[in-house]
Amino acid sequence: MLGYFRKGVEQFRSALEMAPHNHSAYFGLASALLAWARNCVTTGAFGWAASLLKEASEAAKICASLTGNLSCVWKLHGDVQLALARCFPWVDGNKRGVDSHMFKDSVQEWRNSCLSAASGAKLSYQRALHLTPWEANVHNDTAICLDLIYSMEDNNRHNPNVWELPEKMSLGALILEPVNKDFWVTLGSMSSDLTLKQHSFIRALHLDTSLSEAWAYLGKIYRQSGDKQLAKEAFDRSRSIDPSLALPWAGMSAENYHQSGTVSESFESCLRAAQVLPLPEFQIGLGTIAVRTGNLLSPQVLMAVRQSILRAPHYPESHNINGLVSEVRSDFQSAIKFYQQARFALGMMYNSKSDNKCALADVSMNLARSLYRAGLATDAVRECEELRSQGLLSMDGLQIYALALWKTGRSEEALSVSRNLTENLSGMKPESATKALEFICTLTYAISGKDSAAAVIHKLPVQLNYSSQLKFIISALDALHPSKRFQFPQLSVPPRLTSYEVMSEVHSNIALGKAIGGELDKPLRVDASLSYLKKVLHMYPDCSLVRNQLGSLLLWSGDWMASHKAIRVASLTHGYTSSMGLRSAHQIQACAMVCCYATCTSYPKFSFPTCEHQYLSGHDEIHHLQRWVHREPWNQDARYLLVLAIFQKAREEKYPKHICLILKKLIMQVLSNTSNSHENKVVQYEVFLLLLLSSEICLQSLDYENCIAQAKEALRMTASSCVDTFFAHLQLCRAYAVQGDLLNSRNEYMNCLKNHSNTEMGWVMLKHLESACSLEVSSDELDINLRECIKRNGSDPSKWVSLFNLVCAQCFIGDENFASAEKALAQACAEGDPDSCILFLNGATCMEITRRFAAPQFISRASSSLKKAQQKSHASLPLVSLLLAQAEGSLGSKTKWEKNLRLEWFSWPPELRPAEVYFQMHLLARQSAAAASQQNQLVETIQNPESWLLRAIHLNPSCSRYWKALMQLMDV
Repeated sequence: MLGYFRKGVEQFRSALEMAPHNHSAYFGLASALLAWARNCVTTGAFGWAASLLKEASEAAKICASLTGNLSCVWKLHGDVQLALARCFPWVDGNKRGVDSHMFKDSVQEWRNSCLSAASGAKLSYQRALHLTPWEANVHNDTAICLDLIYSMEDNNRHNPNVWELPEKMSLGALILEPVNKDFWVTLGSMSSDLTLKQHSFIRALHLDTSLSEAWAYLGKIYRQSGDKQLAKEAFDRSRSIDPSLALPWAGMSAENYHQSGTVSESFESCLRAAQVLPLPEFQIGLGTIAVRTGNLLSPQVLMAVRQSILRAPHYPESHNINGLVSEVRSDFQSAIKFYQQARFALGMMYNSKSDNKCALADVSMNLARSLYRAGLATDAVRECEELRSQGLLSMDGLQIYALALWKTGRSEEALSVSRNLTENLSGMKPESATKALEFICTLTYAISGKDSAAAVIHKLPVQLNYSSQLKFIISALDALHPSKRFQFPQLSVPPRLTSYEVMSEVHSNIALGKAIGGELDKPLRVDASLSYLKKVLHMYPDCSLVRNQLGSLLLWSGDWMASHKAIRVASLTHGYTSSMGLRSAHQIQACAMVCCYATCTSYPKFSFPTCEHQYLSGHDEIHHLQRWVHREPWNQDARYLLVLAIFQKAREEKYPKHICLILKKLIMQVLSNTSNSHENKVVQYEVFLLLLLSSEICLQSLDYENCIAQAKEALRMTASSCVDTFFAHLQLCRAYAVQGDLLNSRNEYMNCLKNHSNTEMGWVMLKHLESACSLEVSSDELDINLRECIKRNGSDPSKWVSLFNLVCAQCFIGDENFASAEKALAQACAEGDPDSCILFLNGATCMEITRRFAAPQFISRASSSLKKAQQKSHASLPLVSLLLAQAEGSLGSKTKWEKNLRLEWFSWPPELRPAEVYFQMHLLARQSAAAASQQNQLVETIQNPESWLLRAIHLNPSCSRYWKALMQLMDV
């Protein structure tokens, strides 16, 4: 009674364990299960409700066997069976394939199951009537059950002069209780005579004027008879009395759907009706309205239309709407399956041939569109030709037909179809004609080029009503065709008279035109486009299209700070994020995050930021991407970018085990859902990169066998594509080098040299592997390849050459060739504006040369480089001040030695300070020349020298220097 159905069921089951033959416990269990099942039905859990009702039916049967002839038990069994007949779900059609006979058999099997349950309910009600014929409720329930059976058997051809059995049973209930308002509503709802229906509902309202159901049914009658004003008043009365009733919401939705400007209200009303009472009719209506309002991506619509198939697999509309929902979510295989099932359901209907023909044409056109979008253009052509042979190919169908023909290589036929479409423009509505023109221009450009498309546009009638999309196409062709500008008065409308969206799109196309410059065979002139978009952004500061376009071109520019600039331009919001532009805001943020050379680490305990500009923390970006994946679980781009972002986090944190396990699962999911399209180069590159990421995770997890297998798989799947295989060979070279397999490592190194990469970082990374492969290859070859790559890409040579020299120096240091390392670092510092890390390494190398070879002339070089590194870094870099203190001390400047040691103390986070820092503070505390009055202001005076030294020993007890210093301190 309190609504705790699960608790009630558990209590009755416990009672049955104590008294297995207690009929009251069985009766209570069946009643509780029935109430629980009804609650499940209201939430759409039909499968669960059916399982509960089957258990309730068994409990009611046992109760009947224990009690014998009790009317209430048989009525309960009838209620359970009736509820089962109403909610029994259809077995998932997707698992049965798309065969016509199998589909019809499955629907017939579902129908028979529902009929069997309804027939069982009828027999139980009849048994109860025999026992208590004076019970009016049983008469009424029997009438409802018989009406359900009649509707399932398609027995809708009523004779208005003959009383049907459900009507007679309902009258029997009224004879026993003529003042029962609910019985009058039941009679009105199942009667086929309009006059009797209206009389029944009015009689119910005479008994109770606040009966919301009667008002709702009256509104339905008035709407069917065309009296919209009375219908609206009746629906309004019903809603004001009981807002939780579904029928008036559905009625108002139907009224608003046919009125201009109120379609959104129609959607909201129908959504409310479907949520209150999940009837398939309401759910199908919700999907139909969502097609018009553009709400097919709504999760509420998805849930509703998926549920409609469970309860109405014999309705073609349920399958057709599900196909539209799957199509808008880019799940084309599911859409194809749903459309085929819709055609099978149409074949099972008994409508007139003309009605079925129109519906079949609509479904077939949807099927052809999904086949084309799924990459099955040949099948789409076959569907369109079948419709054309029957004379059912519409104007929209002609567009799909032309696209499919072009995709299959039949370009001339596609142009012929588009010309046929052009001839029929005069008989089309203005809006449809404009859309058809947009299609014709786009297709002509794709097949014959910009000149032919321009010729089509020049032939357009002057009085044509230009849509925003057509203006967009014309401005795009204008950008590609700078020598021949289009002169249309409609396109020269001042910005104040043109819509915001149109002008932003036109400005976007102008920017692309400046980047292309009319010469498609030459690299993009990004600078001109960026300059123009920056000016446009001042005019349209809130335009997401302009912001996304600017962010995309910034990333394209190759500027080392482009990632930071792009992030500030393309900001993410907590609501809807526009995907317009070359890249969406999510894509721009993710691309910026994985720019290793420009990313500031958000985890100071793993590394130290050296970048001059602070970057959005990786945690926030991953959170944004996770929300994107949850909002659009079908979006493969979102999952792909999430993998890249989490991989970047793993790289920063030195590949912890738990993140590696998460990445392996995510990569497996993305790869399993990615189509193996040999035509889509973007998809091929994404698969290639995911395989390399998987290989890197295996390498970091010491799983060398799978590391090599994944890299080889990446090479195998790109054998017939244009994907740069350089990095796959580089990954194999690294894996073999770690394993100690020098022969294979050298072979892969030579393969890298053969596959000239167009990425500068590739040549820099290859330099790292020279010493690992024990190769005596001249650095000149790699240096030449790098410079050629820089020249091809138009990159900044000073940055890349400086980085290359830094890597050369690291290799020399690994071989303990400090003299060559110092020369390489000197060259790196001479290249333009050197980075603080290069200056730091140069200073450290000079200090090491001084220590090893007693060359004091290198101390001044070290001091100079370390000072520059200290000045250039936006934050204090650890070890820089420590080395500089040693250099200044060697040069005899005790004051600078003390100053830099104090700076070193504050360069480290408290939890990461190493033992050497505490040891140096011990030295500073012993030898500080500060006055006694200043001691409270100096960090070394916080503790005495002995405490500093003991802390250093505690952190690194294996260092003999610390123990010797402690002994000296104790002797003193």
